[in-house]
Amino acid sequence: MSTLDQAVQTQLNNIQKKTGKSLAELSAIAKKSGLIKHGELRDMFKEKLGLGHGDANALVHAVLQSDGQRAAEGKSEDAVLDEIYSGAKAGFRPIHDKLMKEINKFGEFEIVPKKGYVSLRRKKQFAMIGPKTNTRFEVGINAKGLKKSARLLEQPSGSMCNYVVNVNEASEVDSELVSWIKFAYEGAA
Repeated sequence: MSTLDQAVQTQLNNIQKKTGKSLAELSAIAKKSGLIKHGELRDMFKEKLGLGHGDANALVHAVLQSDGQRAAEGKSEDAVLDEIYSGAKAGFRPIHDKLMKEINKFGEFEIVPKKGYVSLRRKKQFAMIGPKTNTRFEVGINAKGLKKSARLLEQPSGSMCNYVVNVNEASEVDSELVSWIKFAYEGAA
């Protein structure tokens, strides 16, 4: 079992402990709700079970067997990137390329393409990069102890990342942003 699979399994085990329900029982709740869209199910789990965003999101992926990694499975990294940066999101590709040029200078890490973003991992995920919407590119940073600012937005507990930085153009990939990602990279060893 890969480190990523172990992390997902640990998260699912913790969700089951928090809720006092098995994965089968949680799946039954989802089915009984009549909801089928990911976001609707996630919000229902947050509201009904008091789960944080990240836990509710992981639970929906488990229930629907729809995680971004399976959606990208069997495709080359370039093919996944071409899908992510197509149509209205094509203009974000220069941001991605500049970020990766800087991040590659840090040392070894794993690139895990997902359906709509790229996860960057060492022993654990240290960053997520990709378009959040057609008009917003987001860098998710997993680190503790960074000082939030108008640019470095602290996320609620249970979110997929501790911090988010919105990036509108490649020129915003500056030394400050790179230093935050490097801090997360070093903490993910």
